[in-house]
Amino acid sequence: MPMSKRNFKHTIKAKLFFMNKYISRIILAAVITGAVYACGKTGSSSPQSTTTPPSGGTTTPPPTTSTFAHPGVLNTTTSLDLIAKQANAGDAVRSAAYRKVTDFISSQVYPTSFYDTVKVGSNGHTSPSKDQIRNNAELAYAYALKFAKTADIADANKCIFILNGWASTFKVYTTIDATDNANQPDLETSWTTPIFVAAAEIIRYYKPNGVSANWSDADISKFNDYLNNVKNNYINKIPEYTNNWNISAGYAKMAIGVFLNSITVYNDGEAILMKEFPNVIQADGTMPELCVRQDCVHYQYSLTGLTYAAEIAAIRGDNSLYTALSNRISAGYDFMRKAYNQSTTGCLYCSVGSPEFGGVEVAFNHYGTANMQSLRDAQAPLGVPNDNTFLGFTSYTHYKIK
Repeated sequence: MPMSKRNFKHTIKAKLFFMNKYISRIILAAVITGAVYACGKTGSSSPQSTTTPPSGGTTTPPPTTSTFAHPGVLNTTTSLDLIAKQANAGDAVRSAAYRKVTDFISSQVYPTSFYDTVKVGSNGHTSPSKDQIRNNAELAYAYALKFAKTADIADANKCIFILNGWASTFKVYTTIDATDNANQPDLETSWTTPIFVAAAEIIRYYKPNGVSANWSDADISKFNDYLNNVKNNYINKIPEYTNNWNISAGYAKMAIGVFLNSITVYNDGEAILMKEFPNVIQADGTMPELCVRQDCVHYQYSLTGLTYAAEIAAIRGDNSLYTALSNRISAGYDFMRKAYNQSTTGCLYCSVGSPEFGGVEVAFNHYGTANMQSLRDAQAPLGVPNDNTFLGFTSYTHYKIK
């Protein structure tokens, strides 16, 4: 669809805003209104939100320091203290959500060895090494959350063994065969790495009841090497697809930047997200990937990646991703609710049985809209995604933590 001059000007203004933000981190962020990305719309009119305006609508200036709070990937010391206290006191809602953590641990085969070469395929093409690294990432995170609740060093050691195993053994990704997208390894690392990092942040920095996990400096250094390997040789090489691939890469780099204490890596990741933001969620909330991919999954990859990245930024005191483009993330969840109601125009690929990704719970905690509450209540408590692409257990970690 050709773009009108008016919409073209709006798009250019939005892009200039994001460029200026990263040229100078000390410029106050402004709420962008009226930004329109006009191509690829489904339907002729903008859907109207049935929710009250999201809370937190003011834009806060991004931090001007290069320091990070730790833990700083989705969880914080304050949030981990709160959920552990509630679960240990027998709070019914928190305890039910925590059972998703322990149920996942019970369902997994604990690893005794790791692959130096991970073979991955696209469009469901899988291998034992691909399945293991995805499952192990979620398992490491589950053990980190369990340690944060129990203060049991045995749980910490279970997590550390997985982190060390992959960091010391992994060398390369390859595709399974010539039928696979040659860049699939780049996407796979964008999915698994932030999960590993979220676990590592807890193990490295959080001390439940004063108990340290005692992850050694040598092991942490080896994990740093692993992160730099996957970042430099895979995540950085994702092509310009203007979809969930780029969102996943930006989110992954923000998480990596936190652990490496690298503001450069972090800012590079955030810049990727700002560039792709209007492509994956249009001004009226439409997410074209629902129709393009013809499933209820891929557009949720974009929505989840943006939400998790926004939460990482918020931990640094920066709500600019949450408020960007007039709370565009919130509009994306309004679209998701319409998709589950099968009221989107021509793209009826969601149903009440379609799995919801964990970003719903995180976004609901931030925005608190009726649409998001409706989504989270439909499948809560949430565990892990059925394909192990994004970290899970967000009903345990984020339901009503503020």
